[in-house]
Amino acid sequence: MSYSVGQVAKKLEISTHTLRYYDKMGLLPFVERDDSGNRVFKEKDFLMLNTVDCLKKTGMELKEIKQYIDWCNQGMETVEDRYKLFLDKRKTVLAEINELEEMLETIDYKCNFYKNAIESNTLEVCQTERAMFLEKLAKE
Repeated sequence: MSYSVGQVAKKLEISTHTLRYYDKMGLLPFVERDDSGNRVFKEKDFLMLNTVDCLKKTGMELKEIKQYIDWCNQGMETVEDRYKLFLDKRKTVLAEINELEEMLETIDYKCNFYKNAIESNTLEVCQTERAMFLEKLAKE
């Protein structure tokens, strides 16, 4: 089965403009064209598009994604490069997750603080929790 740019955009929730831009930047060399020059996507293309989208969401620059696509087209000789790329990305994403978890801890603390303030109708609540939180920060 084949898909148009519009159909792919809808399925992947990516704009048609983005798909065309990716193609212009050389990120979609695997996409075929019909006799009229229109892009024709196959189901197998969705795997690579998903990877491109994932890498983009991690903050990877398009030129780096292009390098990855080029490596994919070179076959086995670049598998180690691709492996290292994903190990590095994994490390970056784990660091971001850790940072987000720390932010969530602070947000949870503030939610609890304000919930208690609402319930007791005063901001002079949770002094013990506040002191413990500040003590924890001082140790870090």
